[in-house]
Amino acid sequence: MKTEEIAYTLGGKRYLGYLAVDEAKTGKRPGVLLAPEAPGRGELVMSFARRLAEAGYVAFAMDSHGEAEVLTDFNQMMQRIGGFMADPASIRAIAAAALDVLASQPETDAAKLAAIGYCFGGTTVLELARSGADVKAVVGFHSGLATARPQDAKDIKAKVLVQLGADDPLIPPEQRAAFEQEMRDGGVDCRIILYGGAEHSFTNPDASAFGRPGIKYDALTDRRSWRAMLDAFDEAFA
Repeated sequence: MKTEEIAYTLGGKRYLGYLAVDEAKTGKRPGVLLAPEAPGRGELVMSFARRLAEAGYVAFAMDSHGEAEVLTDFNQMMQRIGGFMADPASIRAIAAAALDVLASQPETDAAKLAAIGYCFGGTTVLELARSGADVKAVVGFHSGLATARPQDAKDIKAKVLVQLGADDPLIPPEQRAAFEQEMRDGGVDCRIILYGGAEHSFTNPDASAFGRPGIKYDALTDRRSWRAMLDAFDEAFA
């Protein structure tokens, strides 16, 4: 397994992504961009990148904040995310720059790209899709669905899979309904999977560390959602 940090710049700011490639495999293979939860490019998203590499993909975990910063202050985190949500162009550009790095890797089949994200990372890859990025599949795990530019759904080229906890208080039914209408209006190939009993951050074994209600790891949903993602890739890359 080859892993390395790769630096790239956008708007004069330095970003550090994390690449994982299984060198035991040969030839070009699909590439998957990973967008982390709100705090930033921590160990969890890097572990997911390594799992994807083992499964036969080139995986690149993007840096949302620059210099691989991981935010620990909740108020700072919310302020940063609020800025991204108010101006989706900024997070779209950050994700697009990381996607370019992934596509440029010698092992990557640049015609077969996907993007996945967790929590705000799911919001990030949905915004990347709304920008018209050339990705075949986008998968969001307990991802925020709201956007300031729902009209851009018409530009989505990817097959979209969103996986949510049915008991997630951060993504209420009305937000799901608005997203469904957005996808319908945009003519998007979209699927939404609801996992009964699951709450927010169901893929994060350390979710309880946030100390907030409605944020909880769920091992069964974690496993099921990973399999659903791989099935979506199989279909999109066929």
